[in-house]
Amino acid sequence: MTEPRLSNRNLRRFIETLAMELGEDQFSAMLGLSKLPAEWADSDTLIKLNMVELAKAYAALQAAMRSYFGRGARGVLLRVGERMWNKLLDDASIGNRGYATIIKRLPLNTRRKSTLELVARFLSAQSGDMTVHTLDLDFLLVDHASPTANGYSDSLPVCFVTQGIINESLNWATWQGHDVEEVACKARGDKNCEFKVTTGK
Repeated sequence: MTEPRLSNRNLRRFIETLAMELGEDQFSAMLGLSKLPAEWADSDTLIKLNMVELAKAYAALQAAMRSYFGRGARGVLLRVGERMWNKLLDDASIGNRGYATIIKRLPLNTRRKSTLELVARFLSAQSGDMTVHTLDLDFLLVDHASPTANGYSDSLPVCFVTQGIINESLNWATWQGHDVEEVACKARGDKNCEFKVTTGK
């Protein structure tokens, strides 16, 4: 099984959003206490890493956040994910921008699956990393690669950034509330990380 990969673009957007959420001083303090390189606060310093190394840095930063904030990390990382969505949209490829435009023109009841497929396009480093499945009226987004959980174990799901991205993408597409729950996580010993989307609150 190949190691998870992450695009440089996605790691840069994550670090930029995390730095905005924490502020420079707190971000530096978190890196120091976690014994992570101080230069990681500047996303430009990671440009020389390959995609496997980028995924490891992504996982290490989120693990450091969970250690630094404890239970409070969930709320911070959810917000980071929500704020990342617009950044991912802003610098998407021409093809994905076109797909996003089409989604907004679809009938409301068909936008959800297409939006989740767009999320999968944004977050996948290679084909097959993420898949979307229909569960009657609900949906399941399966993250087969899951760089967040790579090399880490926890009794609870840990992919809060991905959950935040999914939540905000659906708000963007439909202006309606959704329940997004991580029902399986590799960090917990599951085969994949899986996010169940329940439509209509």
